[in-house]
Amino acid sequence: MTIFKGTATALITPFKDDKVDFASLDRLLDDQLANGVNALVINGTTGEPTTMTHDERTAVAKFALEKVNGKIPVILGAGSNNTFTAIEYAREAEGLGADAVLVVTPYYNKATQNSLVAHYKAIADSIGIPMVLYNVPGRTGVNMLPATVAKLAGYRNIAAVKEASGSVSQMMEIKHLCGDAIDLYSGDDGIAFPCMAVGGLGAISVASNIIPRYFREMTDACLEKNYEKAKLHQFEMLHLINALFCEVNPIPVKTAAYWLGLIDSDYMRLPMIKMEKTDVLAAAMREFGLNFEVKK
Repeated sequence: MTIFKGTATALITPFKDDKVDFASLDRLLDDQLANGVNALVINGTTGEPTTMTHDERTAVAKFALEKVNGKIPVILGAGSNNTFTAIEYAREAEGLGADAVLVVTPYYNKATQNSLVAHYKAIADSIGIPMVLYNVPGRTGVNMLPATVAKLAGYRNIAAVKEASGSVSQMMEIKHLCGDAIDLYSGDDGIAFPCMAVGGLGAISVASNIIPRYFREMTDACLEKNYEKAKLHQFEMLHLINALFCEVNPIPVKTAAYWLGLIDSDYMRLPMIKMEKTDVLAAAMREFGLNFEVKK
């Protein structure tokens, strides 16, 4: 039930004049496909779905699915801190033709480990497409422990986990407990190489919004067990990745995409605002060798 191997981009959602900018989204999707990413995540955290209406989320999902047209897997975000809402999102994703859903741990509620198991099983029971568990405690306030992942591994259509705790040790423990019962993807760009070196199949990446080919080359190298090449790629991306997270995601990556001409505006909906540490981002982009124009 492996969904993809390599690089999946957690795609940003372009806005212009407080509306979804479908012209920019079209261009962004073209760039991703041209640069050979292995999958796309639409309406994930990086896509700002919590600030979008239900109709907007659906429209973005439909647009992406029609544009990609089966060329690569499309994974739709279906997370909520309300299990019944997550079930609705997941069922809709399946109905739209998504290849899989990405479901973040319930935020703010800070569910117990046993309630996480119940939450995910309830969603899995409601759909027939693969599910990716998503652990990102820095944003949700709860850490899904490796032992909890092990309880879910192999249950119905629970196919993978996106691990973004920032801990290589936690990634290793997941592989130790679960083996091949569940696929492991890195949710932290800065440790994607170590994740794959301990058995991960790829990464769901923010940086690949702006450097899709380079990031994919790193995950390709890992899959080919060319760890020396992969390590060098990870090192060369280090300062750029740090800059992309010097403010809350997706503020920096959306700013970078705007400077690169991938999207027409760096507009973000409140409570997010325009980037403040633009000098940090510009310096890292120059160091990496990107050709861009700083725009106000």
